[in-house]
Amino acid sequence: MPLYLVEASLPEVTPEIVQTQLSELAAAASQQQAVLIEAQVARSDRKIFVIVEADSETVAQAAVKPSPWAIAAIKQVRLIGQDPRTNPDRKTEANYLVEWDLPAGLTMETYLQRKAEKTPLYAQVPEVQFERTYVCEDLSKCLCFYDGPDEAAVRRAREVVGAPIDRLAAIETIG
Repeated sequence: MPLYLVEASLPEVTPEIVQTQLSELAAAASQQQAVLIEAQVARSDRKIFVIVEADSETVAQAAVKPSPWAIAAIKQVRLIGQDPRTNPDRKTEANYLVEWDLPAGLTMETYLQRKAEKTPLYAQVPEVQFERTYVCEDLSKCLCFYDGPDEAAVRRAREVVGAPIDRLAAIETIG
């Protein structure tokens, strides 16, 4: 089943409120035969990034419609790296999110080839663990999740692999 990124602004970012909203979203998703896979909150930006497994974008939209969030985008994504469905312990390890607005003209094949070539270079920055990337199927951007001690270390890891940073935020897993 395809995965969808739901990117939204939060009216409030207290963990208790967001957890309640995610529980409601998970129940709504289940009614649509969709599954809430994970949710990460960037408190500084009052943003939430939710991954939903659903048959279609229409189903993903219906699953998140009851939320009080200001939905900015719902996009089909491809997962690269640790799969939180098969390795749930790793989904809580990510504490930084890098967003990269992909350049025009990039193909998925080229992106995946470059990713495969560059990923081993992360070993040069052992204090940072690359967890996973969700790349939008429309190649508008990718979201890369890292476990690192601080923002500077994540920046070093991105430099080593030659990957730009358009936005970088500390995140926390909710739910």
